[in-house]
Amino acid sequence: QLQASGGGLVQAGGSLRLSCVASGFTFDDYAVGWFRQSPGNGREGLSCISSGGGGTYYPDSVKGRFTISRDSAKNMMFLQMDNLKPEDTAVYFCNRIPPSIWGQGTLVTVSS
Repeated sequence: QLQASGGGLVQAGGSLRLSCVASGFTFDDYAVGWFRQSPGNGREGLSCISSGGGGTYYPDSVKGRFTISRDSAKNMMFLQMDNLKPEDTAVYFCNRIPPSIWGQGTLVTVSS
């Protein structure tokens, strides 16, 4: 299972760093990623990082603003979010790839 934390309320242009703790599986064996879901929309893939940490992917919507990282020693992953925009408001989730059970997520609210 993976559980995200670190969300909150931030003004547009601000930054947040999300954290995710993994348990119950061998973290190093999996690519992992961040996802988000806003009201009325489906879950959107934001970023992923390879099992070894050497490869990352970002869609155009967050490229250059979000940075994914992982710490295998702590079974954790992170998402540094900079220059946040109101449209980034959503519940953010972390999961392995392919996904396992979804955690509760953490709410990020960006005010204009």
